[in-house]
Amino acid sequence: MSDIAANQRVALVTGGTGGVGRGVCLRLAQQGYRIGFTYNSNKDGAAELAEKIEELGGEALFGNPDMSVPAEADTFVERVVGTYGRLDTVVNAAGPYAHQRFVSTFTSDQFSRHVRYELMAFFELVRSVLPHLRESSGSLTAVSSMALRRYPARDALSSVPKGGIEALIHAVAVEEGRFGVRANAVGPGVLDDGMGVQLAATGDVPPKMRDAVINQVPLGRLGLGDEVAAMVCFLVSDDARYVTGQKIDVDGGYGL
Repeated sequence: MSDIAANQRVALVTGGTGGVGRGVCLRLAQQGYRIGFTYNSNKDGAAELAEKIEELGGEALFGNPDMSVPAEADTFVERVVGTYGRLDTVVNAAGPYAHQRFVSTFTSDQFSRHVRYELMAFFELVRSVLPHLRESSGSLTAVSSMALRRYPARDALSSVPKGGIEALIHAVAVEEGRFGVRANAVGPGVLDDGMGVQLAATGDVPPKMRDAVINQVPLGRLGLGDEVAAMVCFLVSDDARYVTGQKIDVDGGYGL
């Protein structure tokens, strides 16, 4: 991929209107990427993001497929490739809001929903994009969670499916490296924006718990979605062309 000009490269980003996904889209747009991104329900936010991408020198298209449905995943991937002619970079930054609950309180429907919309959706994405990434010797990066290194109580709805996602990242790294495909993951810590705002608003992370987390972060503050996006974009870049099968936590040292 090193001999391809940035303004010829194409990225597919799921969860583009989320805190991390938006940061990834804007950073890649500054490099001239053509970007296809998905959103869940924020259509106005998606349209605004597309305009911003184009203002920064990129190109954009967007849609809200259910990526856990094979046909919808295939249709969106083919739309991106059909529009831009190739696919170099895939970033999975999508995921449903995960209420903080003890395992003993889960219903079967709650758990299966998260497995479907996180793990199964990621599998369908991987299955659909791999032929295109083989052609471009491209990269796959998943936004996971630092909880797989230091588990915070009540986070299993989010972290358990992400454990499967990280296992798939390892499988792709080992099996697809012969085609030049790289696969890595980034684990955000507790963020002060994006999903972090929702966690505070719902009371899942009340102020007392938030303060307790901050006290355990060596850097003494919560992170930002754009700081996670910066690591994702490093792993996407040619500077990381010999990095694959890795998981890097961006958590201010919370996992230590």
